Amino acid sequence: MNEDGLKETNDLVLEVAPDCETLLITANVAKEEEVKNYVDETVAKFNKIDGFFNNAGVEGKQNLTEDYTADEFKWVLDVNLNGVFYGMHYVLKVMKQQGFGSILNCASVGGIRGVGNQSGYAASKHGVVGLTRNSAIEYGQFNININAIAPGAFMTAMVEGSLRQMGGDNWEEVGKEFVQPNPMRRFGDPKELGHAVAYLLSDEAKFVNAQVITIDGGQSYKY
Repeated sequence: MNEDGLKETNDLVLEVAPDCETLLITANVAKEEEVKNYVDETVAKFNKIDGFFNNAGVEGKQNLTEDYTADEFKWVLDVNLNGVFYGMHYVLKVMKQQGFGSILNCASVGGIRGVGNQSGYAASKHGVVGLTRNSAIEYGQFNININAIAPGAFMTAMVEGSLRQMGGDNWEEVGKEFVQPNPMRRFGDPKELGHAVAYLLSDEAKFVNAQVITIDGGQSYKY
């Protein structure tokens, strides 16, 4: 949705791969017609889709379930779950016809456990996990592998926004306290996540299917 951000990313891609051919499309993943359009435009330009990373997501406001509004709940699910479904719905048609492809969905540790005060987010990310596993079972026979990652706390704009909800102007101190239960005592670096994404979308991971890969420094396995 952020055209300036897309252009900035495009410049970074071309710095490391000057001969790379790119296509920039803004789209709201919560709107099915816009998702269909970005898939159609991609196929029109490149004639195929090798890999698809379903990565758009929002957290929503932090609230107890009884205080979580219906509008907020719907918005979070529209982006986090419906957006993933729309993308898979149209991309899988292409991949099935071409006979190959890899899909990676972005779930969350909030999709494999409860985190508190995030009813919409947790529900949507649990839904992504179920959708990933179900579709992976359906489409493995067509040489398509489908997986998900479940990131923990990575220092992204969304996590900063979450910390600001908890701590206001004191969000950085809240962040330091937030990562203390993590065995590695730090936030993840988005580049560390990127390496895992690149592998799971590569030919080296073609036999990895229906998996939800937790990337959180080991925190979700800590008693």
